[in-house]
Amino acid sequence: MDQDKEMEIKAETLEAPVDNEMNNPNAEEQVDATPGNEYSIEEQYARLQRDYAELQDKYIRTIAEFDNFRRRTLKERLELMNTAARDTIQALLPALDDFDRVKTAGELPNSPEPFGEGIKLVYHKLYNILHAQGLESMESNGQPFDAEFHEAITEIPAPAEDLKGKVIDTLEKGYKLKDKMIRYAKVVVGK
Repeated sequence: MDQDKEMEIKAETLEAPVDNEMNNPNAEEQVDATPGNEYSIEEQYARLQRDYAELQDKYIRTIAEFDNFRRRTLKERLELMNTAARDTIQALLPALDDFDRVKTAGELPNSPEPFGEGIKLVYHKLYNILHAQGLESMESNGQPFDAEFHEAITEIPAPAEDLKGKVIDTLEKGYKLKDKMIRYAKVVVGK
């Protein structure tokens, strides 16, 4: 008889309506809050944990994106500040070139007119001002030709074998502004 009772209880259990996710697509949203229904509370707790983890992940990602934005903006501002005077300095370079030419011509031993002390002072003052702004001149003569720093105007036969592929003469100096090229050196290369 005990077996008959067990069979009856099993049959009643099978005939009871089952509220599963297949029958009710909104089962996750509907939570049975009746007292004694522990599965529903566990389901609600699990859903709240998922929501919390998702919101926490979004928060962490937002903070990381903001931090990246802040760093990128700071880097761009520093780069802009470093090159802000670029156009002004580039405009002054021809004057500096003229001073270089006059200085070179005035220092030749057979020069009819010596290079005046006043012009030397102006030259050094202008050069020091530009140097203080981050301008650096490049020495090219005798250096191997490098397209990243030099612009070849022409090639001539090298006077010596060791000068092949090297800069023989510099027509205009190359300049860097805070380690960035602002003008390539115009050079004559030996072939």
